[in-house]
Amino acid sequence: MDMKKKLLFVFNPCSGKAQIKNQLLDIVDTMVKADYEVTIYPTQCAGDAKEKVEAYAENYDLVVCSGGDGTLDEVVTGMMQCKAKVPLGYIPAGSTNDFASSIGIPKDMEKAAEAAVTGKPFPCDVGLFNGDYFVYVAAFGLFTEVSYKTSQEWKNVLGHAAYILEGAKCLHDIPSFMMQVEYNNMRIQDEFIYGMITNSTSVGGFKGMTGKDVLLEIEIQGALQVKEKRPDTLLVFITPPTAEELERRLRGRGTETEEVIKGRMERAKEEAQGMDQYDYVLINDDLEICVKQMHETIQSQHFMSSNQKDFIEQMKKSLEK
Repeated sequence: MDMKKKLLFVFNPCSGKAQIKNQLLDIVDTMVKADYEVTIYPTQCAGDAKEKVEAYAENYDLVVCSGGDGTLDEVVTGMMQCKAKVPLGYIPAGSTNDFASSIGIPKDMEKAAEAAVTGKPFPCDVGLFNGDYFVYVAAFGLFTEVSYKTSQEWKNVLGHAAYILEGAKCLHDIPSFMMQVEYNNMRIQDEFIYGMITNSTSVGGFKGMTGKDVLLEIEIQGALQVKEKRPDTLLVFITPPTAEELERRLRGRGTETEEVIKGRMERAKEEAQGMDQYDYVLINDDLEICVKQMHETIQSQHFMSSNQKDFIEQMKKSLEK
């Protein structure tokens, strides 16, 4: 008699209005019908999923977890730390389920369970941040504490709206963080109010946070380094109409000391020396007009032939038929 394959099923019983409680038997039935011997473990507290998976994953042929994005990251961390080469299935049951939606996992829990036990495994990028692995998102700055401060009770009642209400409390105080990022032999250093690395096309239920265009607000040397590594980079220099107007704006804030204003004017003088190395120069005389010009400049790049190579090849092939 052939030995049955072994499956470890770890789920968060509190995620997403505790909806799994009504579908648990059907989910397990799906796993058993796929010829798995199933071990079921409901998590008891934060960090529990990580500990159980780290301790036992290597004894199973498949690990499946169910919960929100946080539960998924816990399980991934446990699997990476135990070095188990075991496939991972995911049944989304959280309030937003951003990552699952991004990679096409069905929203229906039974269908997601079927995909987990019968689908074809595929590789996925895994990040490492302060000792914790993640497949969803790692972020800092504005709104990043929202997911921790939003209570499970409110998430169960309001879903995605709970994050919006909690996030609104942060708008009165938006701090910035000095940060240095090093990648591909490049270094970017500046003050940022928000930053993230993610595998998902949405975060906290908000779509459109990732896309083809990546905007970097960096000093001139950093901009030129990026241009050197990525020649397709578009450099845009934004400047006030005159030096007098720049000084007037700095003084108008009422927050900078004379020393800071003097330093900022000196930096503007240095930056102006490299202005002709940029692709575009936008004059910020009227903020609304400047923002519109910036948007139009970026959008125009999408229609350059160098950025339309896939379409051009497709068109050529279609005309040859």
